[in-house]
Amino acid sequence: MLLLFAAAAVATLRRPYWGALLWVWIGLMNPHRLAWGFAYSLPFAAAAVALVVLSMLMHPKEVSRPPGGTAGMLAVFVVWMGITTAVAIVPAAAWTSYQQVLKVLGMTFVVAALVRTREEILGLVWLVAGSIAFYGTKGGVFTLATGGGYHVWGPPGSLVTGNNELAVALIITIPLLYALARHIDVARDFVLVRFVKPRLLQWGLYLSCLLCAASALGSQSRGALLAIAAMASMLWWRSRSKVLLAFVFLALLPVALSMMPPEWFERMGTIQRYEEDLSAMQRLNAWQTAINIAGDRITGAGMATANPVVFDLYSPRKGPEWVYVAHSIYFQVLGDHGYVGLAIYLLFWLMTYRMAGRVVRLARPHAEFAWAAELANMIKVGLVGFAVGGAFLSLAYWDMPYYLPVILAAIERLVRQAIAQTQGSSNAVGGPGAFGRAQLNPAPTSR
Repeated sequence: MLLLFAAAAVATLRRPYWGALLWVWIGLMNPHRLAWGFAYSLPFAAAAVALVVLSMLMHPKEVSRPPGGTAGMLAVFVVWMGITTAVAIVPAAAWTSYQQVLKVLGMTFVVAALVRTREEILGLVWLVAGSIAFYGTKGGVFTLATGGGYHVWGPPGSLVTGNNELAVALIITIPLLYALARHIDVARDFVLVRFVKPRLLQWGLYLSCLLCAASALGSQSRGALLAIAAMASMLWWRSRSKVLLAFVFLALLPVALSMMPPEWFERMGTIQRYEEDLSAMQRLNAWQTAINIAGDRITGAGMATANPVVFDLYSPRKGPEWVYVAHSIYFQVLGDHGYVGLAIYLLFWLMTYRMAGRVVRLARPHAEFAWAAELANMIKVGLVGFAVGGAFLSLAYWDMPYYLPVILAAIERLVRQAIAQTQGSSNAVGGPGAFGRAQLNPAPTSR
């Protein structure tokens, strides 16, 4: 782990983009949690932040303004979170949470400022998808080997350690893996995968999709089951291989269900019998508590809603067993930041979804950007999975989904630059222009 980090540190000092990938890798995969001894608890994330900031100061020409209106809306959300934290019911706990969220979302802006060319965009996609697919692939093998009798867990010490959270992460990851596999020749532009044969890499990605799906089922998460259904439906709808995907889904679904143990079906059956499940009732109580807070305070409770002090004031049911996190991105934001915060949060994701559609419309007429249209389509699929799965989990401030608008904004800027260059070339020469590799990887410019 130390050798890998040292190599990445050297690369970061030469080029800040590698520091952005280092941060993403450490933050999502938590590879140091797979190590032994002192490396397990070393502050690799903090070191990655320091390295990338230093490299940005050393190479200012490789830093640009984060593109897209979504960056501005995210900044508004961060500012509103600061306001709600300043007037929080439990200030000390709220400030601690806000500082942690500020670090994560702040680095999202840094990553957005360092990703510009096609190779850099694909590198970010590989790191985001691969960091989670590692756990999904080995978890899928584990699920198949054990007949789905055990839960699949995520990296220790992360926001996706739990089986439910990891399942939603995998649901976002599967469409990204599918997009990379569909355009494997372009996907191999990323330097770290160029040494693998295209056909082998492509089939490895398809296999990883299946194993990640098996791992999500093996998580025994009820929310994940609903999210998988939504993601699969959206994936089929957005794919150009509808007949093939329908055949694959119909062929694999009975096989997957036949491997699940009786405990899995019993747990899924509690979706209809939620009133018999204490966990479900605790969530409903937490949701009502969030509604009560938002109705009384325009700024919400601050970033410490799941606190005995807050629940004593606003919970319909009293007692320590009812002090429960929201287990929903929507009610989490509602309780923390009120209706204003929820409106900003929802608008941010609506803008992201619309940006994905805009990228598809821009890229689809140009064969050279077929990979971009496919990737934007699959990001829409992942967003739907997150919207459904997140309704049952407290992942509002988790960084992985925020990399999706970063990727989309970088693609949109790349496509628009190429179109503008082509139109300019066409006007200058007096004939139709053509997209070339130079336009696909424009020289970095500072703003």
